[in-house]
Amino acid sequence: MSILDIFKKKKEETEITPVFPEEIYRAGVLQLKDVIAPAALEITANHVRLGEKLMRVVFVFSLPRFLSSNWFSPIINLDKVFDVSIFIHPVNTATVLRKLQRKVAEVQSQIAIRQQKGLVRDPILDTAYQDLESLRDKLQQAQERLFNFGLYIAIYGNTIEELDKVEAEIKSMLESRLVYAKPALFQQQDGVNSVFPQGEDMLQINNYLNSSPASSVFPFVSFDLTSNKGVLFGINSHNNSLVLFDRFSLENYNSVIFAKAGAGKSYATKLEILRSLMFDTDIIVIDPEREYEYLAEAVGGRYFNISLTSHHHINPFDLPTPREDESPADVLRSHIINLVGLFRIMLGGLTPEEDSIIDRAITETYASRDITPDSDFSKAIPPILSDLELVLAGMEGGGSMVERLRKFTKGTWAGFINQPTNVDINQKFIVFSVRDMEEELRPVAMYLIINYIWNAIRAEIKKRLLVVDEAWWIMKNEQGASFLSGIAKRARKYYLGLATITQDVGDFLNSSYGPTIINNSSIQILLKQSPSSIDQLKEVFKLTEEEKFLLLESDVGEGIFFAGLKHVAIKILASYTEDQIITSDPAQLLAIKKAKEDFQQQKQ
Repeated sequence: MSILDIFKKKKEETEITPVFPEEIYRAGVLQLKDVIAPAALEITANHVRLGEKLMRVVFVFSLPRFLSSNWFSPIINLDKVFDVSIFIHPVNTATVLRKLQRKVAEVQSQIAIRQQKGLVRDPILDTAYQDLESLRDKLQQAQERLFNFGLYIAIYGNTIEELDKVEAEIKSMLESRLVYAKPALFQQQDGVNSVFPQGEDMLQINNYLNSSPASSVFPFVSFDLTSNKGVLFGINSHNNSLVLFDRFSLENYNSVIFAKAGAGKSYATKLEILRSLMFDTDIIVIDPEREYEYLAEAVGGRYFNISLTSHHHINPFDLPTPREDESPADVLRSHIINLVGLFRIMLGGLTPEEDSIIDRAITETYASRDITPDSDFSKAIPPILSDLELVLAGMEGGGSMVERLRKFTKGTWAGFINQPTNVDINQKFIVFSVRDMEEELRPVAMYLIINYIWNAIRAEIKKRLLVVDEAWWIMKNEQGASFLSGIAKRARKYYLGLATITQDVGDFLNSSYGPTIINNSSIQILLKQSPSSIDQLKEVFKLTEEEKFLLLESDVGEGIFFAGLKHVAIKILASYTEDQIITSDPAQLLAIKKAKEDFQQQKQ
């Protein structure tokens, strides 16, 4: 062989066979089965290994005579990873009726033989006879159908011990309802094929069930509580769906939140505020513990600290500007009534005579500034508390009230209320803090602020949310509770949502106005509760025993969300950024403060 022939042969051996682009493409296409298939599959007698996970299929082989509705609900809502497959095979009614006829004859015969022998009747035979006859009637009248029913559950775990534990828990829950299950020994492959979404009943382990009990196994017992738009309140703990609601699309826009201290009520409220600001909603907050200051700073809102030494003042005699559909006389009359309620709180109560005197005194005080029901007082300068004191001093029977008012006009508390208003709430987010106000004056301050806000709301209708945190402060006083209840009833007219938050459930519910506020709130949120208040809440909200224990044992930010007649278990979740803005956890706040200080030092 010549050198040329050797080279030619070598070329033919090493020459690459041409491959068309289409074949290259098809070889590289990733098929669906490649995506969903596990890395490895191993089938044993009592479990299947799918990659790094273990799986075991359990089947139901015995059912009781009677199945209550939603009996399968505890399994569906179990906080475990598992798959459920339900097979319902229709059975021909005519065939079943022939079999039932023979079975009825057998049972009748057994009953007759026992009677002939003089034996005591057998309750099992009697019950079987009644059930058979009842089923025959319903099948014959087409009220029921008969089915072959198969129920298979695939449980997952990382170890055999974990599988055994989950299996024992599920079997225990089923057996408490007289439903018995066991693993598909040496049939795990058929079990896997039956549970996977192929719609094939490979196990064929069925029980006869008619329509009514078969319907009780319907798996979707947890429901969504959501709307097409609105604010994300949290996650449905039953099925991980979103609890999404727009309070302004409900029959009224009010809400209440009840929770013990540290359960996350202010956190949930701040989260709703942050998300509501994105929907062009004005927010006004009454903050008793200075928890909303950082949130106001973060979103560019205004923060007013109302205290004896603060430079922010609210004059209780300020009048709202009457709208076109309101008469000045009605506006003035309504405001005087609210002022009388304020003075009942300030002066520690009024006798009927004092009530009448102060009502006349307020009217005369306004008249001294040419503010009367017949005048245009839109540009009038309102009086202050010292003007009322002068009027009362000249009225018979007003001496006692003058003495009690003096501490607000000339005494220690003069700087708090005896000043013209110098706050402006023309912003998207406003916070009034009363943390630094003396405890004795805090109910007065909260009433005064709410009254001022209510006047502003009445003057101009726009979408607003008024948040009253720690509402039990104002509910402790009958006048304050009455005023807050009145706002809850009338808020919808002014496009206002009232969010009432409290940790002292007793003070709130023991007030005669508490149930009124709850009944006028479309959204109600119950978070973790203390044992001392749970029974009272259970009665008011008609809770079941399971819901009662859920509220006692829930973690921070978990509870029950009510919207109308429906309610679900909820878990309130925030993003990292939202959490940094709204957190009230002292440890987190210290960490954020330290991070800010470190950042400032690095900049310097």
